Amino acid sequence: MRVLISGASIAGPVLAYWLTRYGHEVTVVERAPQPRKTGGHSVDLWRPALDIVERMGLLSAVRQRSITTERTLAYRPGVRRPASIDNTKIFTAVSDRHLEIMRDDLSEIFYDATRDTTEYVFADSLTSISESGDVTFEHGRPRRFDLVIGADGLHSTVRRLAFGPESRFTDWVGAYLAVASVPRDLARNGVIIAHFDVGRTAMMYTAPHLQDARVLFLFRTERPLDYHHRDADRQKTLLREHFAGHDGHVPRWLAELDQTPSFYFDSITQVRLDTWSRGRVALVGDAGLSPGPAIGASTSLAVLSAYVLAGQLAEAAGDHIRAYAAYQSELEEFVQRSRAFARGMAKTLLPSHRLGLSLLVNGTELATRLPSGMTRWLATLNSGGVRLFDTFPVRDYQPRTP
Repeated sequence: MRVLISGASIAGPVLAYWLTRYGHEVTVVERAPQPRKTGGHSVDLWRPALDIVERMGLLSAVRQRSITTERTLAYRPGVRRPASIDNTKIFTAVSDRHLEIMRDDLSEIFYDATRDTTEYVFADSLTSISESGDVTFEHGRPRRFDLVIGADGLHSTVRRLAFGPESRFTDWVGAYLAVASVPRDLARNGVIIAHFDVGRTAMMYTAPHLQDARVLFLFRTERPLDYHHRDADRQKTLLREHFAGHDGHVPRWLAELDQTPSFYFDSITQVRLDTWSRGRVALVGDAGLSPGPAIGASTSLAVLSAYVLAGQLAEAAGDHIRAYAAYQSELEEFVQRSRAFARGMAKTLLPSHRLGLSLLVNGTELATRLPSGMTRWLATLNSGGVRLFDTFPVRDYQPRTP
């Protein structure tokens, strides 16, 4: 089959890898003029995603680019001494297999693994999709494909063309995320510097292979903000307004917004669809399953959803109707649990009162001072917590011929 994938970040290249391995002819179209290197934040790869990465032969490359932050220095208003949190102990407690990597590095690894077997078309985007698989582009000539897959993120063009306006399927969780590049000398290797406050959090980190440091901002608002998702100047203004009056390192981080070489800003929004497919079209990753960026393991879910969709198409011998239904059936409960976890995580990371703020910082510090066995035992008590991301079984799919 000839398959068109929109989006060349994470889910798109992973899906391309497995589809070509199963014998399909794949084209990936990407709006950006080249493989994306726009900064961004670090992402978590939990056990299922790492199992898939290993099956792709890419585990060594991912490990080489992974980052390690051993400790978090957590500041909060009115307390002079920061809490010292052992990140290694936290991650060991919540996951048996976990790596952290910059999103752009991961995307580059997946692109490099597929560029010789996949047709990549950059600086273009879809403008229409017909029921028969005919598609038109902003710049390229019209073409026909057997299947069209949206792997183009929260603001998916494929979802809009095939399902309707974004507002019908997105559910804002009440918070926003921003990431900015700042000078590397502001950070310390292996240490996250974090400032927690009621309804807002900012943290900075770097890694040995990075030439800069990254600051991640999270904040909560009573109602949605008025801005366009491509209007960076407006977004920076809103960010300054919501972190005004913050002490410590935060004013220095905000001062870098005028000259930052890369900046990202978006709502923390979940995508909720009754069905992840329509006709020849299906959605993977944040385009159809988003639990919310930065709080719901969306990157691991992008890898997993791409792998499962390709596997189901292989087992269905290209019968996309059967494969699409099986794909959703296999992942739906896990996605729902991920969304529930993300909503809880948003409330935890952005407490609405001083008591919640104190419990967040002091409780986490205390947990890392306990013996490792006890910290791990406490983590296992919460089946709806972050350990759920280690629980999804990664199947070996058995391709069938038509």
